[in-house]
Amino acid sequence: MKWHNNIIYNCKKATFLIDKKNLEGISPLQRIELRLHLAGCSVCRLYYSQSRRIDQMLRGFYPTRIKPENGLDEAFKKGLQENIAKEIKKSGA
Repeated sequence: MKWHNNIIYNCKKATFLIDKKNLEGISPLQRIELRLHLAGCSVCRLYYSQSRRIDQMLRGFYPTRIKPENGLDEAFKKGLQENIAKEIKKSGA
């Protein structure tokens, strides 16, 4: 399987890249992979469009983002990590 087949037939990876692009940006290679997938997948194009609209609306409600220096407190991070670990164990991954 060639590298481009990995994204062309992988909606899960495409939606991950869409969300990552909205939050923090993606690499040039990831941008190409996403474009390849979106060229042939109408469902992911719809998801991309809706995701962008939702992101724009949220930015209107919350114009300032959490800055790294303000970050999350350590107790919240620890609780989040524990919940993630529990869910991973439940799924058997």
